[in-house]
Amino acid sequence: MDVISTTLSGLRAAQVRLDSAAHNIANAQTEGFRRQQVRASAEPAGGVRTQIDRLPTPGADLAADLVEQKQTANAFAANLQVFKAADQALGRLLDARS
Repeated sequence: MDVISTTLSGLRAAQVRLDSAAHNIANAQTEGFRRQQVRASAEPAGGVRTQIDRLPTPGADLAADLVEQKQTANAFAANLQVFKAADQALGRLLDARS
């Protein structure tokens, strides 16, 4: 898997984590609501795969969900910077060869 594909999978994983945390916060007051938890695993060829699990017991954890949102925003920003750097490097390579 190339750098751009790996970075895009990281961006998608960050989006899934952010969506899940937002879902948990939006439903925190719903009686019997069971929070979602995102599991990430490395792909053999590079990148990341995500899976959403529902926790076995009901209950909210707003602090954990807010921290998850902050961490996810940082992960998204980091992956975006890698994507931009790879794009610039590819552009320079193409300019050098033309």
